[in-house]
Amino acid sequence: MKLKTTSEYALRILSHMSLHEEDQHTAKGLSETLNIPYKYLTRIMTNLGKAGFISSTRGKNGGFIFAKPVEEITLYDILEVMNDLNDDVCIMGEGLCGQGEHCALHECWSKPKQLIDEMFKNSTLKDLHKKH
Repeated sequence: MKLKTTSEYALRILSHMSLHEEDQHTAKGLSETLNIPYKYLTRIMTNLGKAGFISSTRGKNGGFIFAKPVEEITLYDILEVMNDLNDDVCIMGEGLCGQGEHCALHECWSKPKQLIDEMFKNSTLKDLHKKH
């Protein structure tokens, strides 16, 4: 399973922000720290803001902060906002799987896919930083 670049960036951004939850983060600072192109990052931040995960303030002292507690933001929620949870995409790259004929791996992939979805649903941003 491969996440879209946009989803990977969104997870990296929010994970980084959650490490420094009390701080206000600028787009420029996040772009430089995480090595994400500035324009790409700002589009992602817009989507994360619309989803209610973060809020922003403009101006000289502006930036981004969390709009809701990090323990309430699941990885599944983030991937859903980034449109990266298409259950019908074939793991073998044969387009959509599940409508009509199935690929050779469809049944074998079904259970691991469910387990991955459950892991995303049960993991929050806060969980990413727990020591094991």
